[in-house]
Amino acid sequence: MRLILLGPPGAGKGTQAQRLVEKYGIPQLSTGDMLRAAVKAGTEVGQRAEAVMNAGKLVSDDIVNAIVSERIDAADCANGFILDGYPRTLVQADAVEEMLKNKNMDLDVVIELQVDDEVLVDRISGRFSCASCGTVYHDTTKQPAQEGVCDKCGSTEFKRRSDDQPDKVWTRLQAYYKETSPLIGYYHAKGLLKSVDGLQSIDDVARSMDAILDAV
Repeated sequence: MRLILLGPPGAGKGTQAQRLVEKYGIPQLSTGDMLRAAVKAGTEVGQRAEAVMNAGKLVSDDIVNAIVSERIDAADCANGFILDGYPRTLVQADAVEEMLKNKNMDLDVVIELQVDDEVLVDRISGRFSCASCGTVYHDTTKQPAQEGVCDKCGSTEFKRRSDDQPDKVWTRLQAYYKETSPLIGYYHAKGLLKSVDGLQSIDDVARSMDAILDAV
C-alpha cells in the first residue's frame, strides 16, 4: 500500500497516518523525520543536507527527493509507505512519479482530507497542551475535566504553540493553497485522488479512509 495524504495544516493527516501505520504495518514518511534521520546516519545525502542546514539555507528539492528515494529503499517500506507532507509542490510530485517509476513502483491512492477554512482556524487556534506530558486540549471541544488540571498527569502548567495564533494559521493556509493545493488537480487528472470529509469525527474519517483503501 503506497499512498499520499493531502490536506491543509490541522486537517488531521498526522492522526490518521499514525492509525494507518498501526493497521497496515507500513511507515509514515515525513520530510522532517527523514532529513533528521539521514543527517544522523551520516549518509552521503544526509551530509549534503546537513551542510545546507548549517549554512542556514533551505534544503533544495534535489536533496529532499534524494532523501525520500533513499528512505523508500529501506526494508520497512517493502510493503508500502505513507507520504505525509511530501510532495508539497508540482515539481516534487513529478519527481515522486519519476522516482517510483525508476523503482518499478506505483502509487495506489492519494487521499485528500477536506476541511472548511473557518473550522480549521478555530480547530488549530483553540489548541493547547499540557506542558508536562503533552496531552492536547481545546478551548471549546476538549477542556480538562477539572479546570486548570491535566487529566493525564495532574500538571497545572499548559502551553500554546506560537504559530497556532489565528493570523499565523491563515498565513499557513495561504501558503498551502499557493503551493500544495494544485496537487489536488494533478492527482485527480491521474485518477488517483480520493477525498474525505475531514470535519467528521476521527473515527468516521478513519472509516471513510478504510473504505477507500479496501477498494484499492
